[in-house]
Amino acid sequence: MVSLQFFEEENFSGVNYALDENQLQYTSSAANALKRIVDRNTGLEFPVTVFDTGIPVGFFTLDFGEDKMELTDNPNSVLLRSLSINPEMQGKGIGKAAMILVDDFVREHFRDCHEIVLAVNQNNVSAYRLYQKVGYRYEGKKRMGRSGPQYLMSKSI
Repeated sequence: MVSLQFFEEENFSGVNYALDENQLQYTSSAANALKRIVDRNTGLEFPVTVFDTGIPVGFFTLDFGEDKMELTDNPNSVLLRSLSINPEMQGKGIGKAAMILVDDFVREHFRDCHEIVLAVNQNNVSAYRLYQKVGYRYEGKKRMGRSGPQYLMSKSI
């Protein structure tokens, strides 16, 4: 069973998995995302661990900082960043389950948030399809990311 919890240091070894070159084009490792949070020191980005039957197998962050305003005009939104699932656990529906659970997770912990936004590289077809399957909308907006054009997607919650 997949579940989500705010990241705790004791789970670092479980989310400190290696991503291949292809995946690193599109997302950050948990270590790099955690470093970004520390370096920025805004208090507005929250790391989250994805668990499968109690074992940490994935990671993402919820960023309430100004970066989200590149994707939406909604100040009551959050930017989902740095999603990854341990490569050994990919293909088992964990990412999809986590993206379904994130809606209730955000509603529970951030009651004023009404929208989740994200950017997905247009060449990352599997991630784009995943986000579509769980209700994210692409309405034609794009931006240039570090690895090429990205589709800007959103979901009202």
